[in-house]
Amino acid sequence: MTNDPAPSELLQLVQQHAGILHKIIRLYADDAEDRRDLYQEMLYETWRAYPGFRGASAFSTWLYRVALNTALTFRKKTLRKVNLVGLDAAGQVPGEGIPALSPAAELLYRAIRQLPETDRAIISLHLDSYDNEEIAAISGMTKNHVAVKLHRIKTELENRLKRG
Repeated sequence: MTNDPAPSELLQLVQQHAGILHKIIRLYADDAEDRRDLYQEMLYETWRAYPGFRGASAFSTWLYRVALNTALTFRKKTLRKVNLVGLDAAGQVPGEGIPALSPAAELLYRAIRQLPETDRAIISLHLDSYDNEEIAAISGMTKNHVAVKLHRIKTELENRLKRG
């Protein structure tokens, strides 16, 4: 018998926190095919890393870290390939299982997607009610640096949303 994670336990935890995966996918994948691929990659990396989860942080915090790292790695891979998707299809169809957004939420996501990758991760964690200390632990920054970055990110988003 192997030390593989109990599939039902991990599946239940991932289903409880699926919103984390969907949010990160929406911020880091450009089209429906990439969204599906990134979701599969996140599931694989979560399953692979789960035996190392020791409960030192909340499962959601750990999952955020795994999902963000997977998204950043995935993004680097996809930036290397030539994207031949037409303008009509790019970003218009949500990936399977990712709920559609209201027009206001879509505008916010569009503005967030224009931010640098690190800023996207920080604001995403903030919007999910993680405090600065938790964001610092996930991102590897200091708590004060996170506070400064959040202030700048919020100002940038506000400016982008005003411009339309």
